[in-house]
Amino acid sequence: MRSIIIANGVFTLPVKIKKNDFIIAANGGIANCLELGLIPNLAIGDFDSTQEEILEKLENLGTEILKFPVRKDETDLELAVNYAVKAGYEEIVLFAALGNRWDQTIANFLLPVRYPNNKIKILDGQQEIHYIHEGKSLHIQGQPGDTLSLIPLSNLVTGITTTGLEYPLLNGVLHLGKTRGVSNRMTGKTVIVKITGGILLCAVTHRKSLEN
Repeated sequence: MRSIIIANGVFTLPVKIKKNDFIIAANGGIANCLELGLIPNLAIGDFDSTQEEILEKLENLGTEILKFPVRKDETDLELAVNYAVKAGYEEIVLFAALGNRWDQTIANFLLPVRYPNNKIKILDGQQEIHYIHEGKSLHIQGQPGDTLSLIPLSNLVTGITTTGLEYPLLNGVLHLGKTRGVSNRMTGKTVIVKITGGILLCAVTHRKSLEN
């Protein structure tokens, strides 16, 4: 089972939900859920811009409501991710995590770095973002010609070995702030990326939508 978290940013269709997904609306993500015709299992946040009657309606439909103060140390999305992690969901998918506010978008990009033991990814239409932590590997599904970029989130990412890419790496190193890993291409339907040290962001742009 996995947890789907729908945030308050801009979402791009398609948003594909599986039958047993546990859906969390992070604060203003309630509006995105309702637009998609989804009733979340949980709504979490300060709800500073959500009408009380909407919360009451969701509660009557079975949504659990967890309300926090407006003055707090975490964003509503962080509260949602914390909940999913503590509830034992190893796979967590974030939708609508990107938007017009760069500060929120950057914070959302970096948020999954805190959770090395969880498989967290951001989906936005035909783009997806994965995170690979020290000593771990990642299998990515796609099609030949899909674009894949490797972007360091630590000062160094070491021991990078890839298969299934036009420009492979064998025990390679990428440096923070360098763009060497940007705009590689898949040569088949599966790419494997392994690292021995650091934290690596893997951004994929699919030429057509895939099942999640």
